[in-house]
Order: sequence, then structure tokens, then C-alpha cells
Amino acid sequence: MTFSDLRSALADVVAIPVTPYKNGAVDLSTFKILLRRLIDNGVTTITPNGNTSEFYALTAAERKLLIEASAEAAGDEATLLLGVGHDIQTAITDVRLGRDAGIPMAMIHQPTHPHISAAGWVEYHAEIASAVPETAFVLYIRNEWVTAPMLVELSDRCPNIIGIKYAVPDPTQFARIRDLAGADRFVWIAGLAEPYALSYAAHGATGFTSGLVNVNPELSLALRDALRNGSYSLAGSLLARISRFEEMRAEHRSANNVSVVKEALAQLDLCDRSIRPPSREVDDSDRTEIAEILADWATSHNLLATPRPSEKTVVA
Repeated sequence: MTFSDLRSALADVVAIPVTPYKNGAVDLSTFKILLRRLIDNGVTTITPNGNTSEFYALTAAERKLLIEASAEAAGDEATLLLGVGHDIQTAITDVRLGRDAGIPMAMIHQPTHPHISAAGWVEYHAEIASAVPETAFVLYIRNEWVTAPMLVELSDRCPNIIGIKYAVPDPTQFARIRDLAGADRFVWIAGLAEPYALSYAAHGATGFTSGLVNVNPELSLALRDALRNGSYSLAGSLLARISRFEEMRAEHRSANNVSVVKEALAQLDLCDRSIRPPSREVDDSDRTEIAEILADWATSHNLLATPRPSEKTVVA
């Protein structure tokens, strides 16, 4: 695939799959089934080893297994955007493993070092991207102090950086940095999933990430289509249907971001609910509320029906 093809693939729902476990180990057979479920429901861009995949809780050996399993399950039916990170050499190693498996793109997780300078941030990403120039890269930005000149410098040094996953909860800041860095320089992705997809689309984002898509791909893809068509009222109605689910994921500084998704999948008999520390499984109260949300979705033959009075539209 050319970089142009890959840019098109990013302008979509970018699904972040969960990593299921069985008896404490990565459950590869279930992982492949979950990936196939996404693909069979129309999802065409997938990020294995992303945050919803519990990237930081996986060992190097487990990440390698998931890279290989992702490529095998997806074949040529979906484009994979591999999550990489940690130290520079570890990230490069994972990118090369992905490249050997046929994965054409990598997303660089935000550095977790406690002492990060602006120049060091640029150098970190430049060293990784320049080491594998045939791979296309997406930058995952969660810090508001990352500036447009930093992005422009990286783009000039590494033309294989083609996308920005922007995960700062500030649509105005997003609009400004996109304008200053160049609207056409990168593919701009709303990195805070469905709750920010509408507001970021209004400011030029052409794709959004999703963990919800693991549970209800129909809703995520319907939102994508509404945004592509400029049907913002319809998009708002769809967001109202998913607002409480996403609010639960965001509560307590996103402590249960992944565990809410895994609980829903467990209730659908799709995978085990287990999750690794420092995350935790949801409590009984949350399980009951998740069951109610799933029941509401299951009984709503028309997903665009008026939401329950307790539901709120999330338009950030």
C-alpha cells in the first residue's frame, strides 16, 4: 500500500481491540475471533497493541504474539496500525516485527518518561520513524504542550509520519494546532473516541479512534457515516445512545476505560472480563448498569430512536 492509501485508511473508525486473557495468559484464539468480528462487521482499520489492548501491561513476547495473530486474522481485509512505544529500541523492534508480518503502519504511544523536553520529544519520534522509513507512522498526542512547530519539524525530517491521533480534550486547541501545522500535512484523527468525534470533525478531523466498536460496531460505523455526510444532528442522536457507556469509561480519570469494554464483551459471551493491574474489573454496580445499556441497545431495533430521558448527548 502507498502512503496515500494508508492516509485514506486512517480517515475512518480506527478500532482499538481488547487483549483477552485466559488463566492469566493472552488468549490468542479469542483475540483472533474478536478481530474477525470487527472485520466481518465492516471495520477496516485496526490498532493492535493500543491502549484499549492494555499495551503497557503486555510483555515483549506477548506483543510479538499479538502482532503475528493480528496479521494472520486480518489478512488483506483490514489495514493494521500497530501500537509501539517504551524505549526507542523497543519501539523500533516492534515496528520491524510488524513490518515482517506485513503491517504497514505504526502508532507511537506517548512517551512515559517522567522528564520530557520538547526537543527530546521530537528526537524520540524522529529516531523511531527514521529507522523504518518504509513504514507509515501516526503520532499519539496526549499533551497540550506539543506545538505545531514540533509537528512540522518532525514531518520535515520524517515524511513517513502521515497521521496525528490527537487526544487532548480541547477542540479549540485541536483546531488551532491543525491550522498551524497544516490541515493537509497529516491525517487528523480524533483520539478521544466517539465522545469527541463530532466536535473534532467540525474542526477538520477525518477519523476517530474507538474502543466501543469492540462491543457495538454498528453504532461506531453509523457515527462515522453521519460525520462523513455532515449529518451532525444525526451524529448527535447516535452519541446520545452511547453517552453513558462512554461516561463510565471516562470516570475516575479513565480508570475503567478498558474494563468497561471487557465487561460488556464478557456479558455478550465474547471474552473473559479479566484485566491486568494497574487497571481492575468493574464492580457489581457498574456491571448492572452495563447490562442495562446492552439490553437497551439490543431492544432498540432503530438505533436512531429517541434516547432515554436519562441519557445525554456528549458533544465536547
